[in-house]
Amino acid sequence: MAINTNYDNSYINTYTDGTKVTNPNSELGKNEYLQLLVTQLENQDPLNPMDDKEFIAQMAQFSALEQMLNLNNSFNAVKAYSLLGKTISANIDSNGSSSTITGKVDAVKFDGSNYYLEVQGSNVSLDSVTSVSDQ
Repeated sequence: MAINTNYDNSYINTYTDGTKVTNPNSELGKNEYLQLLVTQLENQDPLNPMDDKEFIAQMAQFSALEQMLNLNNSFNAVKAYSLLGKTISANIDSNGSSSTITGKVDAVKFDGSNYYLEVQGSNVSLDSVTSVSDQ
């Protein structure tokens, strides 16, 4: 089966119902991967369908991708909760200016996709932490 690789990013970043996918890293996530697989199945040649071994291999890849994402989420949770009570420094951006905040981590918050550390009443992204100490 020949696969058309002449497409623009708007095709990959738009679902069939017209909603846009926001992906700041410009990488394919599990939803985009599954959408691509479904599109491939919908547009296959009925007289020459996808080989069942190829389909099983792609589903195994999807399953592996999903498990890696789950593992990454678990790792981020452990990393965030291990910082409770520790003193951190982090770079934060607010209103276009960058500043550094230093303080004790009082709480950990999860918004459904990202972990935030509460430091001096501010929510700091886990990715913005630059240093950690036990003080």
